[in-house]
Order: sequence, then C-alpha cells, then structure tokens
Amino acid sequence: MDKREVKISKFLSLVLRHKPEEIGLKLDEAGWTSVAELMGACRDNGVEFSMEELHSVVANNDKKRFSFSENGLLIRANQGHSVEVELGYHPATPPELLFHGTADRFLDSIKEHGLIKGQRHHVHLSADAETAQSVGRRHGKPITLQVRAGQMQQDGFVFYISTNGVWLTEHVPVPYLVI
Repeated sequence: MDKREVKISKFLSLVLRHKPEEIGLKLDEAGWTSVAELMGACRDNGVEFSMEELHSVVANNDKKRFSFSENGLLIRANQGHSVEVELGYHPATPPELLFHGTADRFLDSIKEHGLIKGQRHHVHLSADAETAQSVGRRHGKPITLQVRAGQMQQDGFVFYISTNGVWLTEHVPVPYLVI
C-alpha cells in the first residue's frame, strides 16, 4: 500500500475498531456500517477518499483488517475491536502451536499474568512465527512467544479464527506459553 492508503487504513482502524463515535458513525451489533455512511462521515471529518481507494485499502491491507458484506454495501473491521461488537465467529480447532508477537518490554508482565486481551475482545494469535514477529515489531523490540493452543483447547479453552486468519482466545495463562 502507498502512503495515502496506509493513512486511510489507519483512520479506518480507528473508526471501525475503536472510536466510531469520533466521526458520528454507528456500528451495528456485528460491527458493520454502511459504506455510504462511512464515506460521508469520513469526508465530513476531513478524511476524504474515493470508492476506488476504499476498495484498494480493503483488498491490499496486508493484515486483511477489513471486509465488505457480500452485497458490498456494508464494511467492518475483522477483529481487534475495543468497542462492543459480536463478530459471529464460531469455535474452531487450533493447531498445536500458535504464536504471539509482542515487544520485549512486556515480557515481565506476560510471565506474571500470561497474555491478556486488555481493552480488546480477544488475545490475537498467529498461525506462523513470521507474522507474530511482524506484529511484535510494531510495538518495539520484537519477541515471539509460542502458545500451546492444542493443549489449551483440550483443557477447555475456546478458540476462534477470524476471516483474515487471526486466531482469537480470551486469555492465555502462563503455563501454556513457551517463552
């Protein structure tokens, strides 16, 4: 994505995941909003883009953060919300190992509390170490943790997988982490 698309993507993350009210936007219970309303609210708040640019951001976002409804009239973020939404994901069987990327400055807290969701709905996990490393790099000096997801599920923890391939769970206790 070029610089303009990155700027649009970051703004969409803000308003579709965290602060829709900042531009007067309403999300339905599943996080969807009208594309027309989104574009109008963005324009009214100084962030204008074309339909072509919006389609390009959705299609080219490396993390596949956004989706259009089947008819193309609605848009939502795929996960990572701090606002209350019900994305409708169903429990899924994870691979034996998943990965979590973070910054090394969080390691002491993780060793004490495990992985917690914080203000988000779920802890985000990756199916491969490379993706997790990339996520960790965004937050500082990266570290990649292994999560014994297969054992967690056997022990009763529930996992979901988002439409863009991110694994989600409520919490990862310390005993399931390989640090």
